[in-house]
Parts: sequence; C-alpha cells; structure tokens
Amino acid sequence: MTLTFSAVLLFGIASVFAVKTRSTGAGAALLLFLFGFFTAGTGAYGPIHDLVASFARFLSQLGN
Repeated sequence: MTLTFSAVLLFGIASVFAVKTRSTGAGAALLLFLFGFFTAGTGAYGPIHDLVASFARFLSQLGN
C-alpha cells in the first residue's frame, strides 16, 4: 500500500512546528522558504520542484 502526502501539507505542518518551538537557523529558514514556495507556485516552481522530487526519489531509494 502506498501512502502519499502533499508537499504543501508536509511543509505546512513542519512550519507550524518550527514556529511553535521557536526554532531558528538555516534549517527553519529553508523549511519556511519551501513552504512559501510550494504554496505560491511561482515561475521558479519547475526547477525547485524537480530538485525536491529528485531528493525524494533519492530518499526512497535508500530504503531498497
């Protein structure tokens, strides 16, 4: 069985967690950038989406 989640949903949950725990730094900034990027759907969507998708494929291949 395959379970899929939207990137917007995952980044939204992670953003809420980052704000609630008052975590700061480069990781939180990247997380909030990605959340804003996926919700806005700007012209840079294609390259950044491809980068995130290839990273997700890489992570899924680690389990095999």
